Amino acid sequence: MPPTTADSSVGPLERGIAVLRALARAPGGRLRPSELVRLTGLARSPVDRIATTLVRLGYLREEDRALALAPPLIELGLAYLRSSGIPGALGPLATALADELDESVSLAVPDGDAVRFVVQTTRRRTLSVAFRTGDALPAERCAPGPLFAADWDEPTYADWLARTRADPYDTGFPAVLPPPAGEGRPGEAEFRARAARARERGWSLDDQLIEPGLVAVAVPVRDGDGRTVSALSVVSHTSRHSARDLRDHALERMLRTAGRMGQALARVGSGPPAAAPRHDRSLDPKQELGPEYLQSLARGLTVMAALGAPGGMTLSAVAGATGLPRATARRSLLTLQRLGYVTTDAGGHRFAPLPRVLDLGYSPLSARSLAELAQPHLAALVSLLRESASIAVLDGEDVRYVARVAAGRIMSVAVTVGTRFPAHATSLGRVLLAGLPPERREEWMRHAALKPLTDRTLTDPDRLTAVVERTASDGYALVDQELEEGLRSIAVPVHGPGGQVAAAVNVSLHAGRTSAEQARETVLPALRAAAGRITADIALTCALQPLTIG
Repeated sequence: MPPTTADSSVGPLERGIAVLRALARAPGGRLRPSELVRLTGLARSPVDRIATTLVRLGYLREEDRALALAPPLIELGLAYLRSSGIPGALGPLATALADELDESVSLAVPDGDAVRFVVQTTRRRTLSVAFRTGDALPAERCAPGPLFAADWDEPTYADWLARTRADPYDTGFPAVLPPPAGEGRPGEAEFRARAARARERGWSLDDQLIEPGLVAVAVPVRDGDGRTVSALSVVSHTSRHSARDLRDHALERMLRTAGRMGQALARVGSGPPAAAPRHDRSLDPKQELGPEYLQSLARGLTVMAALGAPGGMTLSAVAGATGLPRATARRSLLTLQRLGYVTTDAGGHRFAPLPRVLDLGYSPLSARSLAELAQPHLAALVSLLRESASIAVLDGEDVRYVARVAAGRIMSVAVTVGTRFPAHATSLGRVLLAGLPPERREEWMRHAALKPLTDRTLTDPDRLTAVVERTASDGYALVDQELEEGLRSIAVPVHGPGGQVAAAVNVSLHAGRTSAEQARETVLPALRAAAGRITADIALTCALQPLTIG
């Protein structure tokens, strides 16, 4: 296809991506519109229109006069990860190696003159690796960098030199600390020599280049043509290994695993997207919001989200998947290609996303825990109902609260994050018990101490079993003053990506204010809607990695 020209470029898409990049680099993924104006150089009017569009798409949320990244934005990064095939094909092998070595293992890909993580399997220790999927590192300061630099052409080296001179403190890499004071950055000759040694040896070391105490060894993962498409790294701390000790401990097993990864990559072929792409969602909002809604921005991001098929997609396939006219899809693809988010095959017929897509908020959003995902939905629910809301998980015989938003009432239920209550006497607990497989539920009933907490507490195992089974059928639990006199609560399940019950969310009510029937009629629908939104966020966040609780 012909190169992008000024006439074929989609300006709102370019400006919208600039806003997303600024938010992705902001602490907490949150900025006020005035800060976005300053950081992007855009006028306030286009920033407001971009914000209106991104909020309507679900990619941003409005929070206390600020704009914040929202989990649906993850679908852009998922398009790259699914298209590359690396997490799905190589992730299980990386996890197995981490278990075998009892060390953190990662997979990275080249991203221009940087290195970007696409798989992280981290050992949880007092001193542990904090990098996230999607984070980028300077090539000269990590173990995979020399492996990738061994294949660089001269323009890439020129870009690297320009970047290191313009940004000597690596401010463009939020995941890393500035280089240690007094230590010079490697010059071109030194880094070329490291790349040559890495090519000759077939491995590369990072001896505290990122930060003091962190050591790593990396080996290449090659495709069928012998190209280094990924780097397998094992990362540790000097309290456990020196760099050379880590190499001696891990290298042989890493090379075997990298060989198996190369074979697995060869089995990743072209095919349909792993998940249904997003069709054009711009028509109704455009009719409703008029000029405040940037249809070309919405359509461009729809195109990016659709590019999840292994091996890339043709223009016709993109147009078909999104429901957009070919000319519209083409302009979006050309713009994304010029900005460095999309590439084409040698013939220019198939389009695929590039690792840079992960820079659009994937790292901070995919690292969010259950508590972080639930918090804004709980806040919205409390704002609607004027009653306190919580989310909890089953922990032995108790429920453990992982997030809570209290209503601003004189009389309210005093519960904080980390509070535990007996599961049998709470609506949260009954929903969580209803979500257990039958054999696990039976075992729980046999061993649980069903103590009375009020005169109403249900303590008979057979009756409790019947109530839990009815909860599973009804899809909610209502508990009336069994935990504490005057306290009534209603709860519904939150599901994980596999459909299992991952948590429960409830609303606490004063028995004197809201009857059981009123709770079913007015509270339950809003509660179910909030749980559905939390479930949707979990599905995106955990599409390629496990859910963390808090």
